[in-house]
Amino acid sequence: MALHSGRHPQDAVTERNGNPFATVANPALAQQLAPPLRALADDPVPADVAYQLVHDELLLDGRSRLNLATFVTTWMEPQAARLMAECADKNMIDKDEYPQTAEFERRCVNMLADLWHAPDPDDVVGCSTTGSSEAAMLAGMALKRRWAARQPAGSTARPNIVMGSNVQVCWEKFANYWEVEPRMAKLHGDTLHLTAQDAVALCDENTIGVVAILGSTFDGSYEPVAEIAAALDDLQERTGWDIPVHVDGASGAMIAPFLDPDLEWDFQLGRVASINTSGHKYGLVYPGVGWVLWRTRSALPKELVFDVSYLGGSMPTFALNFSRPGAEVVAQYYTFFRLGREGFRAVQQAARDVAVHLSSGIEATGQFRLITRGDQVPAFAFTTAPGVTGFDVFDVSRVLRERGWLVPAYTFPADRTDLAVLRIVVRNGFTMDLANLFLADLNRMLSYLKDRPAGMPPFPRATAFRH
Repeated sequence: MALHSGRHPQDAVTERNGNPFATVANPALAQQLAPPLRALADDPVPADVAYQLVHDELLLDGRSRLNLATFVTTWMEPQAARLMAECADKNMIDKDEYPQTAEFERRCVNMLADLWHAPDPDDVVGCSTTGSSEAAMLAGMALKRRWAARQPAGSTARPNIVMGSNVQVCWEKFANYWEVEPRMAKLHGDTLHLTAQDAVALCDENTIGVVAILGSTFDGSYEPVAEIAAALDDLQERTGWDIPVHVDGASGAMIAPFLDPDLEWDFQLGRVASINTSGHKYGLVYPGVGWVLWRTRSALPKELVFDVSYLGGSMPTFALNFSRPGAEVVAQYYTFFRLGREGFRAVQQAARDVAVHLSSGIEATGQFRLITRGDQVPAFAFTTAPGVTGFDVFDVSRVLRERGWLVPAYTFPADRTDLAVLRIVVRNGFTMDLANLFLADLNRMLSYLKDRPAGMPPFPRATAFRH
């Protein structure tokens, strides 16, 4: 085929193959292009150019390893990343086509059942999810359906669910989406999470369950699950109301089994009907993967489980999502296989040691008061000390960002909105060395904040933090 003057031979190859990826390398092309903002561009661009422009824009994101706001895993071993890349094209729902990925999911459920002291592992039912938010929705639906099955025909009673006002927003979403009245215990004084007394006071015959959090996102503290369960046992004796407990262990359910083995919070307590956790938090896997388990099959109403005939096989499913990647489930299995109990204990203990070291160093500045110390979930909250008036937590958050440290500042929920704090989350990969660098930067920035000229305007406030 004759080529027109001025055309590159590769253009003809592209036309013959019909392949827009076969394009010419133009060394100045990246400087001449702007990424599309509102509509697709007319023409394709070379892969290297598209990569470079997207890569360059992502430089404006914060560094994930210095993000002390998130509970989500920001480091995995190269071998895990390689496995995830090899499984990126596998659809988790295609269990008949990817039976070994489905088998890994089953093995992970079994391991969690063992880890959380299920009385009969063969009677446990559970699944992977996209994260704890989906897991919470599934657990909440099961609680509501179990409550509805006990109602007399024609009942107009409205269900409610009891929790502390420090719950993660997914529980507020559940109550809204599934038309359940949220009854939230207010925070008061130094009590910054749900107590047994407050939980029981909000319960009645239409309470579908009580949500207890093992690792509050606000300050990393454990709620007293055993005390709440005991109080509900006593309530049942007095009233006949059999109210189950769901443990939101998004973070703590992968900490307590290894670092607090004597703590009673899981299926050892007969009132705990279900538990969720985030594999992509202290399960040490990149996002997004979560897990939800019910102590017995009877705790998950059968009408929520669908048998789907799909691509040649029959498959029970009870997740909200259908298509989703299998890579994260494979990575979770790899992590369980790789670390075992002792490996998990070592990793989580290292994170807790760094958290306590950091909180002690922050307290030693004399400028802050600790709300928690990081000795439960490796996360802690702190506020300015009494008498500190030259700056507040929002100022500190702003100056830390100038060095790349992402530390959120926010106020507690209703009835304690007077308490504004900073929160630091320590994850695997945040070393003692990084902790000491953080403390050095914090002390330098405190000197700057204390020496600011009188009357200097405050730093602009960032948008509100939502856990």
